[in-house]
Amino acid sequence: MLIILVQFAMSNPTDALNDIFDQYNDKLSHVVPQSVAYNVGLFTAISLGTVIVFNILRPNNKIIYQPKTKYYEGNKKPPAISDGFFSWISPVIHTKEPELLEKIGLDAVAFLRFLRLMRWLFLIVGVLSAAVLMPIDYKYNLDKVSARKRNILTMLTIQNVRGWQLYVHVGASYVITFIVLFFVWWHWRKMVQLRNLWFRSDEYQKSFYARTLMILQVPKKLQSDQGLKSLLDNLQVPYPTSSVRISRRVGRLPELVEYHNQTVRELEHHLVRYLKGGKIGKKRPTVTIGGFLGLGGTKKDAIEYYTAKLRMTEQAVLDDRAKIDVNKVENYGFASMAAVPYAHVVAKLLQNKSPKGTEITLAPNPKDIIWRNITKSDFERARLRTFGWIWITVLCAFNTVPLLLISGISNLAAMTQYVKFLDNWSDSSPSTFSAVSGILPPTIMALFGYILPILMRKLSKYQGALTRTRLDRAVVARYFAFLIISQLFVFSLIGVAFSTAGMIQSSIQEGKSFQQIIQELGILPQLIQKAYVEQSSYWLTWFPLRGFLAVFDMAQLINLIYIGIRKRLFGRTPREITEWTQPPAFEFAIYFSNMLFMGAIALIYAPLAPLVPLAAAVVFWVSGVVYKYQLMFVFISKVESGGRLWNVVMNRLMAALLFMHALMTLTIGLQTGWTTYKWVMGLPPAVIVICFKIFIRRYDNQFRYFIPSDSDIATAKVHSMDNVGRLEKRFGHPALHEELFTPHVHSNMMPLLSQVYHGRLDQSSARLAEYHGAKMEAQIAPGGIKIAGIAQADLEYDLAMYQRDRGEQDWETRSMSSSNMLQSDRMSIGGSTLVGSTMKGQHPAGYDSYMAHGPTYHHKTASGSEIEMSRLGTQDPDATPLLTNDGQFGHQQTRSRSRLDVNQQSYDLGDGAHGHYYHQDNQSFHSYGPGDQPMQPADPYAQGYNQPPPPGYGAYPMERGQTSDNYNTGYGQQQGYGGGGHQRGPSQGW
Repeated sequence: MLIILVQFAMSNPTDALNDIFDQYNDKLSHVVPQSVAYNVGLFTAISLGTVIVFNILRPNNKIIYQPKTKYYEGNKKPPAISDGFFSWISPVIHTKEPELLEKIGLDAVAFLRFLRLMRWLFLIVGVLSAAVLMPIDYKYNLDKVSARKRNILTMLTIQNVRGWQLYVHVGASYVITFIVLFFVWWHWRKMVQLRNLWFRSDEYQKSFYARTLMILQVPKKLQSDQGLKSLLDNLQVPYPTSSVRISRRVGRLPELVEYHNQTVRELEHHLVRYLKGGKIGKKRPTVTIGGFLGLGGTKKDAIEYYTAKLRMTEQAVLDDRAKIDVNKVENYGFASMAAVPYAHVVAKLLQNKSPKGTEITLAPNPKDIIWRNITKSDFERARLRTFGWIWITVLCAFNTVPLLLISGISNLAAMTQYVKFLDNWSDSSPSTFSAVSGILPPTIMALFGYILPILMRKLSKYQGALTRTRLDRAVVARYFAFLIISQLFVFSLIGVAFSTAGMIQSSIQEGKSFQQIIQELGILPQLIQKAYVEQSSYWLTWFPLRGFLAVFDMAQLINLIYIGIRKRLFGRTPREITEWTQPPAFEFAIYFSNMLFMGAIALIYAPLAPLVPLAAAVVFWVSGVVYKYQLMFVFISKVESGGRLWNVVMNRLMAALLFMHALMTLTIGLQTGWTTYKWVMGLPPAVIVICFKIFIRRYDNQFRYFIPSDSDIATAKVHSMDNVGRLEKRFGHPALHEELFTPHVHSNMMPLLSQVYHGRLDQSSARLAEYHGAKMEAQIAPGGIKIAGIAQADLEYDLAMYQRDRGEQDWETRSMSSSNMLQSDRMSIGGSTLVGSTMKGQHPAGYDSYMAHGPTYHHKTASGSEIEMSRLGTQDPDATPLLTNDGQFGHQQTRSRSRLDVNQQSYDLGDGAHGHYYHQDNQSFHSYGPGDQPMQPADPYAQGYNQPPPPGYGAYPMERGQTSDNYNTGYGQQQGYGGGGHQRGPSQGW
């Protein structure tokens, strides 16, 4: 920071220090105010220009700027906006919180309430601080500080203030503390009321997960359905469970499903790029397999490679699903209660208790669960947490590199004393010199600020967070701490370290003794105080940038440019277009962290430099308008948590208040001396904050749990005993029933597929899960892979599909298997009916059983047990496919090990007693049995693509009544039945 203090050692310390400060302030008084002015002017102008561009683009790009006017749930459609230039402002201003709570959810309302708290808080704090402190500081500097030792910005801070005026700042810190605590108490109380409204809402009361408990760390001897039931029965809770289920182990199936779907994306990408514009490309796409950093490897035809790879990955998924062992269980499970109040009462009673070593909590929304982490063992999670903290430490250390750069650029004025070309630049062109020193540092920090939260989220997920809600809370806590430590404290200390190193180096060059050097370091406390107070000028350049970024976020210009370039150069697959038209998810954790950090900076500097909270107030008011529009018309909550981040954010806001008092105490100690004990004046407010935190904990249980009254319990909807299948369906691992992707391209490319695959392709149809089960025209590629054609009118994300995916009520009945079983070509989703063949009012056989138990229900076995996944065993002959993979009639012997080898790379697909894997050389796939004895090629049609496969190809067993339209069965499309997963054979007249 104050590098010019290296001259300190060249003469008498006191005289040298005064001379150096005079030189420094001469330069500072010209450069820093101009830098702040240029920064504010530039980003204000750019922000206004961005708003104008947004108003021009919005009417013709509504799928980007207001997608929620098309995609909404039930009666949650946002208010209409005309195409007028500023017509969007009126609904943003006039839509109040009760309506927002109904339409955008409590997570979004909590974020907007936080912004409301911050903008009013810092408007009041900023105005009071400016009205009281700035006149006192300005008058003191004008009367008692020489012109060479001050500039217009330092005159408005505590930097040079001494005497009784210093205690006015201490008094201001007391007033600010009580204002902040009042705002926190008021809004926390309101949030508790909103949480209770959310708990009582019809949507929450009808959600299955709201009356379900999650049991973690189940000991080995209790890892069964009966074991979980006995555990809960022995606890003697006031309300019994209606169903319990220990989770089943799925092995590598989730990775296989993800691997399959990624393969589909790669194939679609290469097909669309090759057939861009409905014409065959001049050169077939290729892919390099192996190699390192673009060196080495083998080039292959990308389309043929991914087609063959897709065939094998699909088979691997189906085989793995068919051999899931229901007797292998995990160390977690779920238990449903008869009513929502019952579940909350039991969860609250078991709070902070560990019966038999377990952890029993309210179950999260299944969409909220990070299944990859929840299946990890306790040892694995502990190991990942340890390594995660190591990586976070490395990230903190690496972050000092840009901080060094930012610190140097923000202090160009000081460096001119020692860098000749900087001195010449500042003299010849002071305007550009001031502009660079004011604009470049916050811009660099903003770039790193975009990357850091992404890395922090990935590291928190790597550490084993079980749900996305927990992950968000961890990201807010860690990212906020990271910002405070790195960008506030470390940033200040870097300047002090530069100055100290320069002083020592200069003293050594003068030949001074070690004792003399130590004595000269007595100026270090003054360096520290000047360093963090003068940084207020940097933050005055940082806040305008944050305001611009908020407006720029609303304009989404980068998104528009990126989509335009990709569309014109490479083309977009139907899947990419569909996903792009969906309303994007709002990253609450990252936005909360950024806003919280802004608030922390404003609070810390409020009694030191009143201009900082004023700048923060402006940015918070701008952000309030921008993000209210975004949440009303653009963004959705990925998974509604009911404002669960609120208490985490409020705790960090109070921590920022403690930081303010710590810095205020440090300032008093450095200004008056530690032996005077006047710094003790800064401690009482900190004690008040801690006591307030203890007081506010009274709201914790009211915030976390639905605490029902007697009338709530009396009027609660009580459900009958849930069957095990429903609980397993709702909280079973998604990999067990998730629909696999089906490749699809634009419909105008379909006639070209025969040329792509060098032969005539059979015509067929495919029922696509991605398009709510609608039938699409399809062609059968070599290996039995179906490729569907998507018409232009079907590219945008479908409203019915959006409502199905977002809806919580009766979610477990909304699956593709259910729609396939209940009707042929007709189903109703979200109020939209798809035309088909089933007559209204007529239901096929098994309809009543399906509606009662779900699509995967199985009747009780002879032993009396209800195993939803009994289809996975090998004992039930009805569950055995009529044709094995080898085309033989009879029972299929379960493969114990499958390996998927693509271009000399092997992929394990399961474990068991018998060895079986697949291998691909450059020409074909081969199947090998035990002892690595070569067998006949598993699929001779993988060797060439000049003819379609024979009838019966690809008739692989389907798991849990699911259908896969990626394969041609020869006799027709497979049809899954929920009752037993039966498969029609050739005699059934397809």
